[in-house]
Amino acid sequence: MSEKNYYNILGVKKDASVDEIKKAFRRQAVKHHPDQGGDEVKFKEINEAYEVLSNPDKRQRYDQFGQAGLGGQAGFNQAGFDPDQGFSFNFGEGGLGDIFSFFGGMGRSQAPKSGRDIEVVIELDFKEAVFGIEKEISLSINDICHHCHGQRAEPNTKVETCETCRGSGQRVRIMKTMLGNIQQAVTCSDCQGIGSDIKTPCRDCQGQGVSQQNKVVNLLIPAGIEDGATIRLRGQGEKNRQGVAGDLYAVITVRPDKHFTREGDLILSEQVIDMIQAALGDTIEVQTIDDEAIKLKIPAGTQSGTDFKLENRGVPHLRGKGRGSHIVQIIVEIPKKLNSQQKQLLKDFKNV
Repeated sequence: MSEKNYYNILGVKKDASVDEIKKAFRRQAVKHHPDQGGDEVKFKEINEAYEVLSNPDKRQRYDQFGQAGLGGQAGFNQAGFDPDQGFSFNFGEGGLGDIFSFFGGMGRSQAPKSGRDIEVVIELDFKEAVFGIEKEISLSINDICHHCHGQRAEPNTKVETCETCRGSGQRVRIMKTMLGNIQQAVTCSDCQGIGSDIKTPCRDCQGQGVSQQNKVVNLLIPAGIEDGATIRLRGQGEKNRQGVAGDLYAVITVRPDKHFTREGDLILSEQVIDMIQAALGDTIEVQTIDDEAIKLKIPAGTQSGTDFKLENRGVPHLRGKGRGSHIVQIIVEIPKKLNSQQKQLLKDFKNV
């Protein structure tokens, strides 16, 4: 994907003020809005540019590092993301399942005649979300009764064909409409679709065919998953009497970290230095998400708020190889109290 120039997209200069950027965005948005017959792709680009340039921190990183300073947050539309539909990654039937981020009311489709879907919340530490982890999920859900194997009747007891549906499990309902009579097949209410008349219900499940059972599911959470994502494990939900299972949805929540924050594939942190280090330059140690301290050279004259980029020290890419960057923002600490000697030294420095 080629590097985008967000200033050109909005039609402003690089030194444009926040107010100028806002006005330019409004002009462009009205001009290219799809409801007004505009170009939808262009409209999304305009929104993307405004999201970056209207945020002081993102704009600073973009000016300094280009799109690499945005952690992969910009340009999702070109990677298959649809803001009205969300996006999904399919890891196969027996693997991770599907990972979803829901936008704009996207619903979950449910297969007909399956057991109930189950939703659980999985809480992760910040680093667990960054590097991935395997979690055990303990469930108490409906499963096929081990005693009657879903037949609903006590084993070795007499089971007769349902007289209402004659063993089909369905009955035909006639609906009168303005177009004439319409036949509709519905589940038999007497046998609940089994087709059998149970004389002696199973003692374990009371004739339901399913019972509450404990189950452990191993969930492999991929590196780079974000807070709010949902992983679907197909066929790991509750089963109905026919043995057809619903799905298990694991909703991911991530606990914040004391030292690091995250934007897409970027890891962000702050490093405090004193004004002498800022003025003269220094080499400092920076803690990374890998629990490893690395040396960072601070040039003489570094200003508070300056960002430094540590390549390949960020979040692993969820949909590819490699990692994002770690952005270290330098905070220059100004002493609140000075003794008389220190004050005099600063005055002398100012007058040199």
